[in-house]
Amino acid sequence: MMIRSLRCLCAVLGAAWLAGAAPVMATEYVVPAKGDVGVWFSRLPKDATSVVFSAADSYHSEGDILLPPRTMLVIDGRGCKLTLGPNSNGFTNAEVADMKQAMLMATYRYVIKDFADIRGGRKAIDFKSSFGSVMDNLNLSGQTEAAIDLRFCLLARLRNIRVTHPRNKGIVLRQGDWKGATGINSQCNSSVLEQCRVYCHKTTTAAFTILNSNGVRMTDCVSEGEAADYDLFLSATMDGDESRPASNPVVKSFMLSGFHVEHQVRKASIYVNMPVKAVVNLENVYWNAPISEAPVLLYTMGQVNLTDIGWWNKAFWIGTRINAPRITIAGAPSEMELDGRKVAGNRAGFMRMVDPLRGNSILQLPYVQVQRKSM
Repeated sequence: MMIRSLRCLCAVLGAAWLAGAAPVMATEYVVPAKGDVGVWFSRLPKDATSVVFSAADSYHSEGDILLPPRTMLVIDGRGCKLTLGPNSNGFTNAEVADMKQAMLMATYRYVIKDFADIRGGRKAIDFKSSFGSVMDNLNLSGQTEAAIDLRFCLLARLRNIRVTHPRNKGIVLRQGDWKGATGINSQCNSSVLEQCRVYCHKTTTAAFTILNSNGVRMTDCVSEGEAADYDLFLSATMDGDESRPASNPVVKSFMLSGFHVEHQVRKASIYVNMPVKAVVNLENVYWNAPISEAPVLLYTMGQVNLTDIGWWNKAFWIGTRINAPRITIAGAPSEMELDGRKVAGNRAGFMRMVDPLRGNSILQLPYVQVQRKSM
């Protein structure tokens, strides 16, 4: 049966070829050494499938570098440096008018790789609606709004990204912000961040921000540099209101593994406000230095599993904004002392109630478990 099917397929393809159907050819273009990159991209021929920066070691774009709609477009920096004007959004795609247009744009995919440095601009990469786009082996530095900002980018992969001194946010994955977009229909679901590092500026608000996106996975990422507000800001509040628990009905999970933190934070290292049944796995987080003024974890809602924490300083603490947090700690260091029967002043061991939500006033710990403590 399989051999017969293959023969039929070959016959169909052969008939199409004999009928004059020509194969689609991949076409590569080289960005010229001189001139504005954004202006050149605005004239990119429609047959382009690959663009390479191989004519010079340095390029400049004063404005946006608008990427054309393509089923697949590969942009290879070839180790070059690219500077951006102060109002540039870097590599970006078309503005989205509504969800109908967003669904059409979700069929487009881009690969951006191998830039020695993309410096300046409001953003280095600003994608609105794509499916399976890849950002790989990039240095991004000095962006004023966000180094990478993804909206409705499903199955995106960010790998080996080094962000230096973002003035506001480092890497952001979030829902769309156009007409008809909500936290339910325009997320960055099932996206992956691997070996991404953010070296914070003194004004950085969050190294990593994940909003209203299900199944996002972060592996072997780093947050360091100057003190930031947050290392990871994880939330599923559809309207951005952090004064109440998240209620997004389609966000069910988040996974973090091998997270290295090597600086101070102003508000919290990891902030979690996820739906009540959403599973949040935080595995092998290493806070390299004592953090005493802010919690290593600030909890609002969600089923948090904190596992295999290899080192715990007695200055570390976990804050909760609700009476009865749902936190399970497994593979805990022996220094993680907790006795739920000894709550005094809304504190018990490493747990504290801070910035409580309305209606929450007395710390209770029946759902905080500490398991498999080391000796």
